[in-house]
Formats: sequence, structure tokens, C-alpha cells
Amino acid sequence: MEEGYIKGEYRRNIYKSDKGYTIGIMKVEETDIPEVKEYVGKTITFTGYFFDLTPEDKYVLKGSVFTHPRYGFQFNTVSYEKVKPTDKEGTIVFLSSSLFPGVGKKLATSIVSILGEDALNEILKDRTCLRLVPKMTDKKMDLIYGVLLKYNGSHEVLVKLTDLGFTMKDAISIYNEYKENTLDVLEHNIYSFTSLSEISFPKIDVIAQKMEYESTDIRRLKPAVLYMLTELTYKNGDIYLAKENIVRATNRYLGVDFSDYDQVFSELEIDGDIVIEDEKYYLKDLYEAEENIVDKMYALALKDNNKNDKVIELIDYLEKENDIIYNDKQKEAIIKAINNNVLIITGGPGTGKTTIIKAICRIYQIMHNYSHEEFVSRLALLAPTGRASKRMSDGASLPAATIHRFLKWNKDTNEFLINENNKDYSQLIIVDEASMIDINLFDNLLKGLTSNIKLILVGDYNQLPSVGPGQLLKDLIDSDMIDTVYLEQLYRQDEDSYINMLAGEIKDSELRENFTDPKSDYTFLTCKAESLKENLKKLCKQIAGKGYDYKRMQLLAPMYKGENGIDSLNKTLQEVLNPASKNKKEITYGEVIYREGDKVLQLVNMPEENIFNGDIGIIKQILMAGESKSGKTEIYIDFDGNVVKYSSKDLIKIKHGFIISIHKSQGSEFELVMIPIVKAYQRMLYKKLIYTAVTRAKRKLIIIGEPEAFARSVYNNNEYQRNSDLLEKLKYKMINNG
Repeated sequence: MEEGYIKGEYRRNIYKSDKGYTIGIMKVEETDIPEVKEYVGKTITFTGYFFDLTPEDKYVLKGSVFTHPRYGFQFNTVSYEKVKPTDKEGTIVFLSSSLFPGVGKKLATSIVSILGEDALNEILKDRTCLRLVPKMTDKKMDLIYGVLLKYNGSHEVLVKLTDLGFTMKDAISIYNEYKENTLDVLEHNIYSFTSLSEISFPKIDVIAQKMEYESTDIRRLKPAVLYMLTELTYKNGDIYLAKENIVRATNRYLGVDFSDYDQVFSELEIDGDIVIEDEKYYLKDLYEAEENIVDKMYALALKDNNKNDKVIELIDYLEKENDIIYNDKQKEAIIKAINNNVLIITGGPGTGKTTIIKAICRIYQIMHNYSHEEFVSRLALLAPTGRASKRMSDGASLPAATIHRFLKWNKDTNEFLINENNKDYSQLIIVDEASMIDINLFDNLLKGLTSNIKLILVGDYNQLPSVGPGQLLKDLIDSDMIDTVYLEQLYRQDEDSYINMLAGEIKDSELRENFTDPKSDYTFLTCKAESLKENLKKLCKQIAGKGYDYKRMQLLAPMYKGENGIDSLNKTLQEVLNPASKNKKEITYGEVIYREGDKVLQLVNMPEENIFNGDIGIIKQILMAGESKSGKTEIYIDFDGNVVKYSSKDLIKIKHGFIISIHKSQGSEFELVMIPIVKAYQRMLYKKLIYTAVTRAKRKLIIIGEPEAFARSVYNNNEYQRNSDLLEKLKYKMINNG
């Protein structure tokens, strides 16, 4: 192995461990190792231990090359250092940044090479000097000159910021915000830059520690507190926190022992970043969301209902038309949905929620004498996830959408185009899987609707709360402000079936003694934790042999880490359900191999592609760089007929979906569900989680593992109690305004 160095631009991580071990990609600019010469101008994979690497910055890595038996040619780093830009390099970085569309690294280098280090001033003196640069067009010349006029004098500022450790992208964002005051702000308080959403406190703090700030400087403590309040709120699903919890977390994060935070909180409140009420510390947007929900829901509940006796006749008509008989609770739900301004319908699986939604839509359309097109323009069928909205659409035979798509979410600005200043004029709004909706999303939905609406929330009170802050459905129901219909009678129930009965037993904490006995739709396979993997492999092979391929079944587990965690089991299941084959192309991303035919889980919202967090797809095709028209690796993933193209860098947006977390399964139903349960999961074994897992199964449920672990979860109500004041505020509103 020949030792030497490579110098180049760091592009991205493929993998990084908690201890700093990193696998990454670098574009090589120069090297003294003969074997690496052919990679100059191209990318190379490197490994090693790194404290911090910033994309787009240049580094010199020292070490040696080797060929990994699985991952190929790589550079093993022994030591590294960041390259500080010279005036010439800084000018090239500036000209090739996003400020100058169409001016890449090659053209920027050519400009500086011909016009010299003072190229920017030369261009400002006389733009026509750019004609000396080969392939320079008048259009591009005018563009470069125009941008330079706008940013005249900013070059030194941008170079200063990048020299400190900011990426050029960050530096441009900072300069666009502060313009000629940038250096003054930098000198006075670098932490002011945390006001920009794309620049995080941890990133600023690393740079600031080189600038002689005291560890407990209030300029540092204010953004640190705000950062920790945000992190804890969204991690635990809280709407507010207690002061002592924020202080403890901030001290631990900063590595300080400080107690006098009163001035910090006072200034944050004056600045409008937080709200303090009754010793409860809120992020301002969450406080305002909670207040808005209380006001809007109270107004809807208070508004006079429109009683229409024709509803009963139309229910009879639908029963005859569809050869169906609605039970009393279903009829009550339909009548109240038509007559009330706001209603909640809650019930477990198999209680007919989808049937009711379809009936409400049909009766509403008939009563208003709307054509199909007129009705669709006045109807909004909504759900939090893509899979839930598709299921809703299929059940009602009407178009449905995710709430994000309905509100026209802009991913780049994280704003909704449908809002309080640009409302949607739908009249009938039915929202399914309401237990999954956090208060931020519901607040934005209410802001985007007019007051002249009929709002129906449908969901399961006993399911897990939203991933985001709050426990919206539970608080609305418990407040008794909103009329609620409870569905209890089970449908989809054969004589020897057990799934829905089991869900009821879990809900009531009354598990029968013989819960491991097999039923027509239910099997409990007992095995120890150490043999779980092998038993799962055998079971999956058997099920596949009976016609249940892995696209029709879904495995669910509570935890990612550990021998029997989701990450480990996904590797095992890939070997069984989609093994390597000469007919299947594959691509390596860190330590993960993605293969044609793999089942994958989407991790982020991509509304422009109609793909959302929690959606499940199949890798349909992989085109290697030499095969695609773009010259880059392309991965095509099929999400229920919606085929989306991904690049290699987009693989961070997915993970294997042979087995997924129970949280990620919310809003979905699967023909066959398999749930491994062992004592090692005990931290996550509680009633609501297991209830949610069991209720994902539509036709067949298989639980495999330790019966005592499953039983313990059914009787464990010790889930984390979220800090939410929505319930109390709803009750207070009713008492004082009722």
C-alpha cells in the first residue's frame, strides 16, 4: 500500500458512526500517489476517523489506498487538515457558487487563470474583458457582471466567512440577510446567524468557540436554550417544557454548570422566541398553534347546527342501493356528520369508519344536488400520509390527498401556500387518521380553511399519538367540547377470527389466558430472543411459499437498535426475501446494499413527487452511471404505481422496509402483519404501541417471540405523558364562555 496524500473537495458522508468513523466521498484535485492519478477530477471513496467535515470545503487527507473486497478502491485516512482558501482559490469558489448560475468550477478557474487574482475588479472595470475567456457568451458575461455589481465588496466578506468554517452556501445566506453589516454582526455576535433557519446552533457554536466567547456568555446561552427547547419539544412530542428540564439539558449539552438563566429566558421572551405562561415554557409558534386551535374549534362547536330530517330517508336509500345495513352508532355518526359543523368519529379497526365516510360523502352530494365535478370541488378528503390518503380515496371512490399536498407545502421555504391569507374554499372536510396529526399541522389546516365549513375528524383514540408535538385527537375528545361518536361493533369478523378481538383485549387490558392459541387469522409462534432471527427466516420462506410475497406482508418492530432491532433484521430479511442475483443490479450506500426488488421506506416528504414520509416502495430498476443518459447512477422506486427517480445522494431519504417501526406503520394497513416481540424491546413495550401494531393487520396477524414480553406490553400503561395544555384550555374556554 503506497502512502501519500489526496487533496480535494469533500462532497458528502456515506456513513458516520457515533465515534467518528467515516466513509465519505471526495472530489480529487491533486495527489502524489500514482495509483490515484486517474481519479484527479473524479470522486474517490475515503475512510477514517474525523471530528467534523464540511461539504464543499477542501481538505488534505494523508494515508494510503487499498482495495476493499466488497466496496472496491478506497483511500484510508491516517490524518487530515482543512485547506484554507488563497485569494485565487476563494475567487474561484465565489465565481462557481450558486450566485452565478451556469458558471461551474471549470469556467471559474478559466476566468481567474486568464484575468488573474484581481479578476473581480477587472470585470467590474470593463465587463468585456471576459471575452478573453474561451466559450464566454455575451449572456453569461452580462450575468456575471450583474451579480458582481449586486455583490460588489462582498467577496472579501464571503471569503472571511468560508475561512472561518462556513460553507459558501451558508456564507451567501448570511450575506443576503446582513449585507454590508455582515462583518459587524460577526464581530459583535456570531450567534445572531442562528436566526437563519438553515444555519443551526451546533454549526455556529463550533465556529464561535474559536473566537474567544466565554462558555456562559449570554450571547451563547440564548440560542443554546432555544435550540434545546426545540430539540426536546420535538423529540418527546411536548408542547411546552418545565424550566428545570430546559436548564438541565442545556447545561449538559454545553458542558457547563450554570444556574442563573432568568435573564436568558427573559430576553428570549422579549425577543418573541418563547412564551412563558404559568411556569410553562413554550416555543412561540407552538403556543400560538395551541391558542388558535382552541379558538377555531370552539367557534365551530358553538356555531348553530343545521338539522335536516331528510338524512334518515337518505340513509334508508343508501342501505337499499348498496345492500348494506348500518348499525345505530353508524347511523348516528352519519346524521351528526351531516347536521353538525364539527364532529369526531372514533373507533378501532373493523368498526366501519371507511363505510361511514363513503356514506357521508354520498348523502352530502345528494342533499346539495351537486354533480360529481361540483362535489369534488367542494370536498376535501385528507389524511396525514400518502398511504392513508390512498386508502381513503379507494374506500370512498373519490379523490383524497395528504394534508401537506392539500395545503400546497413548499419544501424549500417550509411554508404552506394555502394559509390564512390564501384560503381554500372547500365546504366538507373529512380528515382520516386524526390521531397522527400534530398541533402544528392541524393549526395550519385550520388557518387554510374558511369558517363556513363542515369538519369531520376520524381516528382511533387508542392509537399512538403523532410523531410531532401534542396529542390532538385525545385532547379534543377528552375535552367534551366536540361531539364524538364512538364506534364499537366489529365488522370484518369471521367466527374463528381474532385480530379485532385481540385489539379490544389490548385496549381494555384484558388479555385472555390462551392468547397464544391459533385462530383462522392469528398465530403466535413462541421462541427465545436468541433464535428469533432464524425462526423469522424460516417463517418468511414458508409464507412466501404460500403466495404471500413480501410486497403483501409487512413486518413491524418497536426498536431500531440491537441484535433483534429493525436495522439488523432488515439485513437478515433482505437475504431471505430478496437475495443477491446476477439478474439484479445493486448499489452500496455506506454499509447498506440496495438491490433491485428491495422493499424501501421513504423517510422525508417529497410533495413535488407525491411521496411522503412513511410511504413504502419497491426498487424497480438501478441504472449505473455508464448506462443512464445523465451519466450518473439512477435508482427508480415504485410507490404503488408512482415511479420516482433517485440519485445516489438521495439514498439518505430511504431505508430498507422489509421490517419497519410501528410508529412508521401508522396510517397504513397490510394484508399480513408479522410482529417480533422479545424482552429486549421492553423499553418500548407498552399498550398503545402494541395496539397500533396489531391494528395494522387486515387479514392475517403473526406474532413471534416471547409470550411474557407480549403480555407485559398489554398491561403496561407507562407511556411517556406529553406536556400539552390543549385539553385544559379547551375546558377553560367552555366553562368561561359556555
